[in-house]
Amino acid sequence: MAQKGILSYTIDDKQELYAAYMPFLTHGGLFVPTKKRFKLGDEVLILLSLLGEERIAIPGRVAWITPPGSQHSINNGVGVQFSDSAEGNQAQNMIVSLLAGMLDGDKPTHTL
Repeated sequence: MAQKGILSYTIDDKQELYAAYMPFLTHGGLFVPTKKRFKLGDEVLILLSLLGEERIAIPGRVAWITPPGSQHSINNGVGVQFSDSAEGNQAQNMIVSLLAGMLDGDKPTHTL
């Protein structure tokens, strides 16, 4: 049975958003730095404060894990794939809109 968890994440600038966004996931997703332990497939709720806007709750599932001590990793944490829901779709649309013109860049991110 998948565990349910809550992750709180505040992103204050577009560069951090770019580094955290995971466009290669179906419905999009975010890498959330955390010391909490999760397994792939665990259900989570991201409480996201994005660029000073009102906090939104985004349901999803763990699709990526960067454990402590990983090679070349500054942040340990999890990549959360947004659910196919109104909240997940709203979050993806908002992030893609904020990152317009940046998504084709080749700057490194927290995951790839």
